[in-house]
Parts: sequence; structure tokens; C-alpha cells
Amino acid sequence: MTDKNNGPHSLTLSAVLLASLIATLWGFNSVAVRYSVDEMPPVFVAGLRFLIGAIVMVGWCRWEGSDIRLKKNEIWPCFVIGVLLFVQISLFNAGIELSTASHGSLYVNTFVFWVIGIEHFITRADRLTVRKSIGVSLAGASVVLLITATDRTHASIVGDIPTLNGDLILCLSAFFLGVKIVATKSALRTVKPGTLIFWQSAIGTVLFFLWSFAFEEIQWTETTCPSWVGVLYQGIFVAGFCFVIQARLMQTYSASQISVFAFITPLSGVAAGVWMRNDRMSSWMLLAAIGIALGIYFVNHTSRNNDKNQGAADETLGEDNSGTGMEIT
Repeated sequence: MTDKNNGPHSLTLSAVLLASLIATLWGFNSVAVRYSVDEMPPVFVAGLRFLIGAIVMVGWCRWEGSDIRLKKNEIWPCFVIGVLLFVQISLFNAGIELSTASHGSLYVNTFVFWVIGIEHFITRADRLTVRKSIGVSLAGASVVLLITATDRTHASIVGDIPTLNGDLILCLSAFFLGVKIVATKSALRTVKPGTLIFWQSAIGTVLFFLWSFAFEEIQWTETTCPSWVGVLYQGIFVAGFCFVIQARLMQTYSASQISVFAFITPLSGVAAGVWMRNDRMSSWMLLAAIGIALGIYFVNHTSRNNDKNQGAADETLGEDNSGTGMEIT
């Protein structure tokens, strides 16, 4: 919790290390998804992940004393967020299947810039500043560079090859993630964070499995250990460990203090893709990764005086990568 008179607490070394750790683990999520969709349908993978996440949230809500039972006025906000979760994660997993883990980590983390655009031009909830404008411009140029300069024709015995369709689907996923975060900030005016996250996971899980059973074919005999490890990583570490640690940090520090570490996520995602999936590291992708990371840093880096004026709504940016620059995708 922050002190209303003195502003947020100064970050300790342990808090810095924990914030850096969860940002790094989120970066590895794209690699985990890529391993899973190698052998399982993308929407089915999402269903498994958020089923585990819903179970984790039941334990979390019980631990913090949150009631997961919905009041009448909470049903619609939870349903909307659950549907947006279904659309965004389905697109993300489908895009990863057609692209690479490193590209997935870069593109999806541009969601923060969609949040800025929506809040500036549509909801008028926040205004563009010079610093944010620089960050958005830098990241936008980096995305254009990555899309146009990516070599999609090289033949390689190892490693995934990104496709234009996959990259565009990932960009669309980032857009829906931005929409979901803005909607989440609105929903949190009537629904407690733990309750909302549980129900978005529960509703999303139902939709994922309904879609998968209707349109996807699952070959159980073709699944191997790496694909299941990927699912467990997404469910336990991303939807479980990362959320709990971030929630604990935000009980002491402001959202802007924690979200400033979000620039680590795209960098760790690229590094993990190159290391674990043999993604091709070109000079263009490195420049794009640095540009997007710097853009996120510019957007999320606020002064101590600004931190004093951050409202409770701002803290929703860290709930599910759920809004700040750190989001569980």
C-alpha cells in the first residue's frame, strides 16, 4: 500500500529483483505457447492454461478473503472481460503458431500503446504527454521495421519461420489486449480484482473449450512432454506465480513503479526464442526489440509526483499483464 501523504514506498532491492523476475518470466510465455501449439490446437491450449489459472485464482481469492460469488451488477462486466480474454488469447496462440516466439513477445507487448491511444482519443481517461508520445512513436516505428524487414523466406533445418499472417494476427491480439485492459479498468469500479480475474478466467475457459471441441481436432497420441510442460508453465508460472507476486508487490508499491520493469519482457522473450526455439536473430529484430523496450520504458516511467496522483484504477494495469506495461498474456 502507498502512503497518501508521502507517496509510494521506495523500491527495495528484493522488490526490484522480484519485479524483474516476473517481467522475465512473462517474456518466456511466448516460448511456452510455441512449444504447446506445436502439438496441440491453439485454442485448446488456451483452455488448459486458463483452467489452471482459474484453479489458482480460487486459492488466491480464498487466501485474501475475496468472495468469488457474483452480484447481479457484476455479471455483465465479468462476461465482457471473459469474452475479450477469449478473443485476445485465441488470436495470440493462433498467431504464435504461424510465427515465432520472439515475434510473439514483441508484438503482443505493444498493447500498452493501444491502451494509450484508446484512453487519449476515445475514453479521455488519460492524456498523451511528450514522454508517452516519444515512446509510442519509437515503438510504432519498431513494429513497422520488424514487419517490413523480417526475412520470411530463409530455409532452416531448425527454428521457426515467421509468416506475415502470423505477425498480423499477433498485432491484432495486442489491440484486443489493449481494449481488454481499458474495459478491465472500467469493470474494477464494480468488481473486486480477485473476483474479476477469477471469472474472466472461468468464462474464458468455457469459451475456449467450446470453440476447441467444435472446430479443433486434438490428437492425444501426438502430444509429448515439451508441449505439456509449456501448458503447465503458462498456467502455473504465468497465471499463478507471476500474478501472486505482482499482486503482493502492488500492495506496497504503485503500479507505475512496478510497470517500469515491463521493458524487460520483450527483451527476455526475444532472448528465450533465440535460445530455446532457435529463432533467427537479425540486426533488424534486435533494433525492433530495443525500440519496443525503450518505448515501453518511456510510457511507463513516471515521476514520483505523478505516482502520488495515480489512482486505484491505474493499478489495474498490472493485474492481468491483466494493464500497465506488464500483462499476463
